[in-house]
Amino acid sequence: MISQNRQQDIDRKAAENDYRINVKAELEIEWLHEKIDRLRQREVLKLTEAVRMLTELLEQSASGAREPDAEGRRPS
Repeated sequence: MISQNRQQDIDRKAAENDYRINVKAELEIEWLHEKIDRLRQREVLKLTEAVRMLTELLEQSASGAREPDAEGRRPS
């Protein structure tokens, strides 16, 4: 009987330890998901800005190609 009680105590402590480890792992996973979301959001903002800048350059280039040169000729 005493041996059985000791084993139950050992099993209970092991279960408590497993539970704590699982909770900690879940919190770390949640933190990593949040970090990935922040990094992804930052990357999307950078890409959006790059697309905006490239669009402006393309529009400037296209409008510059349609304007006559200094002698009044349009590019062919």
